[in-house]
Amino acid sequence: MTLRLTLAVASTLFFVTAQAGEVTVAVAANFTAPMQKIAQAFEQDTGHKAQLAFGATGKFYAQIKNGAPFAVLLAADDETPARLEKEGLAIAGTRFTYATGRLALWSKQPNLADDKGEVLRSKSFEKLGINKIAIADPKLAPYGAAAMEVIHKMGVQANVLPRLVQGESIGQAYQFVSTENAQLGFVALSQISVDGRITQGSAWVVPQNLHTPLKQDAVLLNAGKDNAAAHALLKYLQGDTAKAIITRYGYAL
Repeated sequence: MTLRLTLAVASTLFFVTAQAGEVTVAVAANFTAPMQKIAQAFEQDTGHKAQLAFGATGKFYAQIKNGAPFAVLLAADDETPARLEKEGLAIAGTRFTYATGRLALWSKQPNLADDKGEVLRSKSFEKLGINKIAIADPKLAPYGAAAMEVIHKMGVQANVLPRLVQGESIGQAYQFVSTENAQLGFVALSQISVDGRITQGSAWVVPQNLHTPLKQDAVLLNAGKDNAAAHALLKYLQGDTAKAIITRYGYAL
């Protein structure tokens, strides 16, 4: 490598480093796996670093209202970003749907969750060893609210409600089932599948007509107004690299 080329490369690297920034992102728990991949690619491609916090959308809303310094919110619904925008806590015109999620009924056990969800109608829960069914808190997590819609539309409240255990977020609901503290649970499809394949156990992918569509919106928050990395991340989420990762985890765009 010639001296001139070496200096040119060094100069370019210095410029990228100098221009790189950092953005703090509140991410809905269902989007954990794809967002970790996106953040890695984002840093490699732009030099910007995304600091990620995962949790329930409702809890993030409360934290943002109380001054939490998140620059970007990736919600599990479209209502929370719209509410923040209306309340003057997010930048108007920056909101968009980055993914539409899918809900699944999942068991760590290979044959427990059938592909039509009929296990929820079973009169033999005890014989099947089903003592607990996990969901995310419907008051905090849109996936939990969607799960409650499914339970009511199927008419299985009497069967299911006495066995429900609630996690604060869909991440905690997943943990209940993953550790087999619950034998069944409503989780995000993205938590249990890659490239359309269930990675372990058994699952029923819930038909979307059984619940309100899980449109997930991103928005730039006030703390990110002048943050170049925040603007870059929102743009990156709409690009081909991020879209490819998002679809791998079972989301629709």
